Amino acid sequence: MRITTTVNKTATTLPPLSSQSAADDLDELVAEAVDNGASLITPGDPVPEEGAFAQPRILTGITRDNPVHDKEFFGPVALFHVATDEDDAVRIANDSTFGLGGSVFTGDPAHGAEVARRIETGMVFVNHPAWTRPDLPFGGTKRSGYGQELSAAGIQEFVNKKLINVVPTD
Repeated sequence: MRITTTVNKTATTLPPLSSQSAADDLDELVAEAVDNGASLITPGDPVPEEGAFAQPRILTGITRDNPVHDKEFFGPVALFHVATDEDDAVRIANDSTFGLGGSVFTGDPAHGAEVARRIETGMVFVNHPAWTRPDLPFGGTKRSGYGQELSAAGIQEFVNKKLINVVPTD
């Protein structure tokens, strides 16, 4: 299936990846996913052939036994999973060796915060895609890191603290 989209080309750009090697690695991951049962959707116009451009793609149907299930796609590739209900969505979110960040979208922000507490990542945003600002701590769990950077929490990661405790002898 091919999805055609209309894009305001004067307002939307897709920059190249950091290197041709990064673009090639991304293409190999997508091919591996498809070779092992995932479905591929390629929306939009083709990207330039010269340079480290990567075609935006959507992958669906990635099962636990697909070798790419626990790999990171560093580029314009979205992986979609279908959940049967909220508990299944949390299970899918937590069924990863990574845990940097995620998002919960809902009409009930208070309930969204409850769901966010159940997700095993270093950051969860309710009604907003994952993002970063200097005043927000940034960091993950599992294979996505340990500790935080940015904000006051991040400064503490780079400080050597020392305790000196003097106890009276009497």
